[in-house]
Parts: sequence; structure tokens; C-alpha cells
Amino acid sequence: MKKLIALYRKPDDVEAFLKHYNEVHLPLVEKVPGLLRTIVNRVTASPMGGEPAFFMIVEMQYADAVSFDAAMKSPENRAAGKDLMGFARDIVTLVVTEAE
Repeated sequence: MKKLIALYRKPDDVEAFLKHYNEVHLPLVEKVPGLLRTIVNRVTASPMGGEPAFFMIVEMQYADAVSFDAAMKSPENRAAGKDLMGFARDIVTLVVTEAE
């Protein structure tokens, strides 16, 4: 399984961020071909105390490298990426992982 993971730091305006994420961005993400599942994790605490490094961690799961690569090249993914850069460029880090 291949995953695209988005790590979001806390936005200045949490309400506006969540509204855009849930009403605009997530529907765009869910149109990406080959996407098996999206898991949105809201970070609630740090076990070390203090403010957590991240506000939200989102996992987008794909069956394998072939479906992941095709998804990343799709017009639907380009639309989601353009939207992401428009509302979260300064607070998001993207990583690609492979489950073992």
C-alpha cells in the first residue's frame, strides 16, 4: 500500500481552515482516481506535553505504486494540489510512504 500523507501545522484561523478543508478540499481529494481511503486524523495532544507539532494528519491510501503514480498525474490530483497550495501552502508538509 502506498500513502500520501499531509501533515498540517495549526492554522491561524482554525474555523476558516476546517470549513475550507471539509467543504472544498476534501471533496476534490475524494475525486482523485485510484484513491482507496482517506483518513483524517485531528491531533489532540502531544504525549510529551506542550503544543503538538501538528494540528491534523491526513492519510490518502492507494493500492500500489502503479495506482499511486497514475493518481498523482491525474487532472483531479492537479486540481486538489492547486487548491492545497491556495489555502495551506505555508502550513502543510507532504510525504509519500509505503506500508511494509
